[in-house]
Amino acid sequence: MRVLVADAFEESGLTALKAAGCDVLYQPDLKDAALVEAIRTSGAAVLVVRSTKVTEAMLDAGRLALVVRAGAGYNTIDVKAASARGIYVSNCPGKNAIAVAELTFALLLALDRRVADNVADLRTGTWNKKLYAKASGLAGRTLGIAGAGPIAREVIHRARAFDMPVLLWSRRYEGRGDTLTADECAELGLNGTDLCVRLAPTIRDLAAQSDVLSLHLALTPETKQIVGPAVLARLKPGAILLNTARGELIDHAALAEAIRTRGLRVGLDVFEQEPDTATGAFHDPVAQLPGVYGTHHIGASTTQAQEAIAAETVRIVRAFKDTGRVPNVVNLARRTPATHMLVVRHHDRPGVLAHVFGHLRERSLNVQETENIVFEGALAAVARINLDKAPDAALLDSLRASPDVLDLQVVPL
Repeated sequence: MRVLVADAFEESGLTALKAAGCDVLYQPDLKDAALVEAIRTSGAAVLVVRSTKVTEAMLDAGRLALVVRAGAGYNTIDVKAASARGIYVSNCPGKNAIAVAELTFALLLALDRRVADNVADLRTGTWNKKLYAKASGLAGRTLGIAGAGPIAREVIHRARAFDMPVLLWSRRYEGRGDTLTADECAELGLNGTDLCVRLAPTIRDLAAQSDVLSLHLALTPETKQIVGPAVLARLKPGAILLNTARGELIDHAALAEAIRTRGLRVGLDVFEQEPDTATGAFHDPVAQLPGVYGTHHIGASTTQAQEAIAAETVRIVRAFKDTGRVPNVVNLARRTPATHMLVVRHHDRPGVLAHVFGHLRERSLNVQETENIVFEGALAAVARINLDKAPDAALLDSLRASPDVLDLQVVPL
């Protein structure tokens, strides 16, 4: 199976893909039309990307069956177009969680102690201990976390080490203002006996009660610009806002106004408009404002994280190659239009299922999902076929006419 890797990728991952029997094409600088052409001419079944955008034209160009995002998010991939073409999309969730959590706290500490401004003044020959000796400190200050995924969990662990009370909001706990139960803490990978995480009913409540607000949400239509004027207005004057998730979570025009008028301090690793290349010109008005510390979308960019992501990418590709199944797939239907399951117990012989599917086609019944399980000895099997409407009595009689059909059952879904 041919794998086209169109972004920078760890050498350990390339070696492991080859060891798994893959024909690997490593072309990390491909973009836009050049990537379309490479997909068209390479015959690759699998495309591996990091930050490169995967467009509808790319999905149409060749014979792709799987696109792997070597990272957590997948908003740079046209998932809707991939689904319409039967192309799997998979990602590597949680493998960069520690790296992003570490950068979150790097930004927080840097903002509180104004580290970058200290360094800048020293480099120009200015000593200003009077100004830079003023800092709030972190202990006892409430850290509000928007999100409840692997990165949020790692941030919570680090917050406790800094004696910061944690307030959490996510859609999973929408409307609740209590604390996480021990079981819920365990589900999040937290120690329920010594971690007491309070919940905020809404993201506005989270903002109002937080000294520091840190965003760890996936970008969806529901979360786009979720931090807008209404949320920013609830933050305390001088509060710290951190975003190491996706730039589009914040209304940047409203953020710029809040920084100017309410003294917010902001740490951003992500922006609304980022260059498509690893280097290049960058002009963002928010990044130029006093009190804003920015980094270059490097949250996942540690050697540890990239090695873990490479290993997970290899696991996904190997599983697809060996079994046809895709770990971490993100674009399979959670619920199909199926209304009824047809259960067919039958002799395990050639042509039996062709007989069944032929009759379904004649009646214009669409198969949404199917599986065929063989009994020990391979003399009999049972097929479970999910259909978009109920089979009628005449169809069932036609199926029963085959001597190889042992039993039929229709189950409403």
